[in-house]
Amino acid sequence: MAEKQQIFKFGELVTSIESVHSEALAHASKAVNIGLTMRNWLIGCYICEFELHGADRAEYGGKLLHKLESELQKKDLKRVGSRDLNRYQQFYKLYPHILDSLTLQFANLLPGRVIESHIINKNLSISQSVTAKFQLPGIELVSKLSFTHLSELILIDNNPERFFYEVECIRGNWSVRELRRQIQSLYFIRSGMSKNKEKLAEMANQNCELQTPELTFQDPMIFEFVGFARTETFTETDLENELLNKLQKLIMELGHGFCFEARQKRILIGENYYFVDLVFYHRILNCHVLIELKTSKFSHEHLGQLNTYVSYYRQNMMSHDDNPPVGLLLCTQKDEALVECALSGISNKLFVSKFQIDLPELQQLLKKELIELS
Repeated sequence: MAEKQQIFKFGELVTSIESVHSEALAHASKAVNIGLTMRNWLIGCYICEFELHGADRAEYGGKLLHKLESELQKKDLKRVGSRDLNRYQQFYKLYPHILDSLTLQFANLLPGRVIESHIINKNLSISQSVTAKFQLPGIELVSKLSFTHLSELILIDNNPERFFYEVECIRGNWSVRELRRQIQSLYFIRSGMSKNKEKLAEMANQNCELQTPELTFQDPMIFEFVGFARTETFTETDLENELLNKLQKLIMELGHGFCFEARQKRILIGENYYFVDLVFYHRILNCHVLIELKTSKFSHEHLGQLNTYVSYYRQNMMSHDDNPPVGLLLCTQKDEALVECALSGISNKLFVSKFQIDLPELQQLLKKELIELS
């Protein structure tokens, strides 16, 4: 007689659904991160190849990245400023073995010459045991670290030190902020000078901030103004409108999940109406994302305002299967200590980021004026 199938309880049903949700969320977040990492690595690859073998590379020389930035921005590509391009180039040079982790889809985008030279370099690295010793497999780097993590790591010149932080970051599942904190606290040096390295590692990971499949926002956010509509006098209201236009487009381009709901969303609290700058709904995280933009430095009053809006949405706009709403405050400057104190004790999930404005046209105008003055 066949064994009767066990029927699980309601509590187990809830736990199972929660596990499925968390796993699917982590998978979606991981896929986005891997795609971004591969994209940036391939861009760095093409830049390096052009510098080595480009037929007209001599025409550009040291101005290559600035010229490339200008042309790519005309095609409305994002994160292609000269600093970004330089970072992608460094990324490719430091991690050429990521090629081994490319899927067929990405491998087909590679220049043929790269694959041939990679095979030669790979054979050489096998014979160079010291170099090979301080190198994690490309698939492990790409699958377990976001590009934001890797951006912090490429700033480290010392190969053994970089390798140390790669391993510890993966082992401890550190967030980007935690990785940055450990680097700034010279964890590598302290580990080398400690007799009990295991105890130090345990202490380092005890209260660290872990990486989770949640919303992540750039800090700072860069708003690139190319070919924007000019007025005779560009007022503060004009600037706020342009920033909201750029921000709305930027958020929609962050990847899977963001659905635009409203701009200057009117809500009634008590007897007064208030207006939320931007409202999105994230269909993967199942929550509203409220954004407030301030063309001034951070103030705890601004955070209190955003917290009020988030609380309103939590009480009045959440569906029974929604997660609590998230708030993002953007400002021109922020004092980390003040932000930390202001966020202390707030139960709502709030983020504070600063933003910067990139004006390529103004930069060109200033360069022109400098030439005229010289």
